[in-house]
Amino acid sequence: MKLRFDLVEEITPEMLMESVLANNHRYKAEPLLSKTGTGSLSPASTEDRAIEEKLSMDLTRKLTSKSGGAGKRCKSKN
Repeated sequence: MKLRFDLVEEITPEMLMESVLANNHRYKAEPLLSKTGTGSLSPASTEDRAIEEKLSMDLTRKLTSKSGGAGKRCKSKN
């Protein structure tokens, strides 16, 4: 996936929350008697990865259309 830093400025908290909630089912809380106070994230299944890819592409399309498709173009190498 190509990283587009010009689109990062357009991300809203709602878009970020959608991504967080999509992976929330994978989170496993740490046992109550543990000392680190953190949980863990279980491995993603193939289905999880497909959903993640779809959400990523949808977000990129939404941000690209919102920005008018204006991104920085690299000069082609001749």
